[in-house]
Amino acid sequence: MTTLYLGMAAALLLTILLGLYRVFRQAGRAETLMAALLFGTTGVAVVLVLGKGLGVARAVDVALVIALLAAVLGVAFVLRGWPGRRAEEDAEL
Repeated sequence: MTTLYLGMAAALLLTILLGLYRVFRQAGRAETLMAALLFGTTGVAVVLVLGKGLGVARAVDVALVIALLAAVLGVAFVLRGWPGRRAEEDAEL
């Protein structure tokens, strides 16, 4: 069963590498954000799968911290970094 978990973790790490390739190939603001969110959610999955496969009970806590940081990153990008957002807010006033 441990081999199955390690194989799943390797497959998830492969998706992170493919996402990183996509970011370097086409680096736009929205694409970079989506890749960062992909890294966050996939990182959570990798930590959970490795924690289960290796029998580490604290992996759930680490995965929760990674998920919270990814959520904060998404909110911060939308509030601060989305292009044209300030112009839309000024038009509403």
